[in-house]
Amino acid sequence: MVWNPSRFVLAISAAGTVFGGVLLTKEHMGGKRFQAPSRADGKVVIITGSNTGIGKETAREMARRGAKVIMACRDGNKCEKTREEIVLETKNKYVYCRSCDLSSQDSVRKFVERFNKEENRLDILINNAGVMRCPRSLTNEGIEMQLGVNHMGHFLLTNLLLDKLMESAPSRIINVSSVAHKRGKINKEDLNSEKSYDAAASYNQSKLANILFTRELAKKLEGTNVTVNAVHPGIVDTEIIRHMSFFNSYFSAIFIKPFVWMFVRSPPRGAQTTLYAALDESLEKVTGKYFSDCEEQEVAEQGRDDAMAMWLWKVSERWTKLNGHGMVKK
Repeated sequence: MVWNPSRFVLAISAAGTVFGGVLLTKEHMGGKRFQAPSRADGKVVIITGSNTGIGKETAREMARRGAKVIMACRDGNKCEKTREEIVLETKNKYVYCRSCDLSSQDSVRKFVERFNKEENRLDILINNAGVMRCPRSLTNEGIEMQLGVNHMGHFLLTNLLLDKLMESAPSRIINVSSVAHKRGKINKEDLNSEKSYDAAASYNQSKLANILFTRELAKKLEGTNVTVNAVHPGIVDTEIIRHMSFFNSYFSAIFIKPFVWMFVRSPPRGAQTTLYAALDESLEKVTGKYFSDCEEQEVAEQGRDDAMAMWLWKVSERWTKLNGHGMVKK
C-alpha cells in the first residue's frame, strides 16, 4: 500500500471534527451554568443526601461561596470523607456532617432536635436526597421506600424546620424533583403500592409528590417571606441509578453508555439549577415554581391539581404523625 500523507491528514481532520462535535454536544446537553457571583456568607444551609452526586457538588459550591453547610446524610462514614474533601478544597471549615436517615422518621426528628440546639438560624433547606427504581422495600414506618424517602421524609423534615426558616426569613426551600413527574400519577387507591408495585411508576409518583408538596407549601407560606421551589437537575450520572440493572450491565457498559455519554450530565452540572434556585437574587420573592436549566418551566397538568395537593398534604400529615407540630398555621 502506498503511503498517502494527504489521506492520513484528512482522516485525522475528520476524527478531530467528530470529536469536537461530540464535546460541543456534551457541553450543550450539560445545560446552563449558574454563573452569578452570589455569595452565601453567614448563611446556614442544610443539604440532604450531600455525601455524593448532586448533593455533594451543591455542598461544595455552597461552601466555596461562604455558607455554613450542614450535610444531612444517612451514611456517616461517606459523609465524613466528603466533608474533609470539601473543607480542604474550599478552605471553609464550617462544613458539618449530621446523621439523617430519611427512611426513618425517628432519625429525621432527632436530626431536627440536634440542629435546633446547635443553630439559631436556617437560611436555605435543600431537599436533595432520593432513591430511584429500587426493588420494593419499606421505610421504618412501613411506607414504600421511594415515596417514603423522596416525599414523606422530606415532608416531615421541612415541616419540623419551618419555625426556624420563618425566624430566619428571607429564606428558601428547594425540593429536587424530576421531569419524571410528568409521567407520574398519585395512586389514591394504592398510594403505598401494596396491591401492586412498579418501580418506575412509584418513582414517578414520588417526584410528582415533590411538585404537589411544593405547590401546597408555597400557598401555606404566603406572607412569611419563606419561598419554596422545585427543580429538575437533568439526567445526571450519579449513584441514584444503582438499582437500574440494565444501565449497570456489561452490555450497557460496552454498547449503550458510550453513545449516551454526551447526553448525560456530570454531578457538578446537575447541581446548577439547585444553586440557581437557592442563590439567585432575582428569585427572592418567587415561590411555588418549577425550574430546569436555570429557567422557570411549566409543570405537568397533574402537578397543578390543587385538590390532589391538599389530599396528599393531609395524608402526609397522618403518615408522618405531625399532629400540628411544626406546620404552618393559617
